[in-house]
Amino acid sequence: MPDETAVYPAPWPPAPIRTERLVLREPEAGDRARYVELLVSPEVGTYLGGPKARDQVERDVPGAPERRPGLFVVERAGALIGTVMLYRRAGQVERAPGKIELGYLFLPQAWGHGYAAEGCAAALDWLDGALPDEPVVLATQTANARSMRLAAKLGFVEVERFQAWGAQQWFGERPSASGRGRPARRTVAAR
Repeated sequence: MPDETAVYPAPWPPAPIRTERLVLREPEAGDRARYVELLVSPEVGTYLGGPKARDQVERDVPGAPERRPGLFVVERAGALIGTVMLYRRAGQVERAPGKIELGYLFLPQAWGHGYAAEGCAAALDWLDGALPDEPVVLATQTANARSMRLAAKLGFVEVERFQAWGAQQWFGERPSASGRGRPARRTVAAR
């Protein structure tokens, strides 16, 4: 995506990150089929303008999902179940130009098991260690109750609500690790 920039000066890619049940890592060729399913899922697209057309996604992702700084594949039992993204966007979130934004997508069969919370928390812990002075922002539709609960669980606090893309949006910020007055937690890297 042309308006994204890297999460620099954080080193990329980090070693794979292991949590109790998940591995966060760079995309691989074997992820393609499930990545396509993620992008074309009507459930996943509900609050993102609808699902993408399969033929277009097939053309856009001819091989492995694109490797780019800030994009983690979330793997469970050897298979992609979602993605977590940490990126700076130039114009998408006008309320916080230059700040790092958290984004995430999970396959519907992974919903309701705490995987999004576990994966996002691991990525944020990595960011806390790599860039402890960086706050993180998040935007979601207020109608997306799951995303609203996840934002609160991850420590995001509401900054404002606004109208965009035909719906009410929620915009929140998670203070930096140094701004929260505690040292950054360290996530164990996979060996």
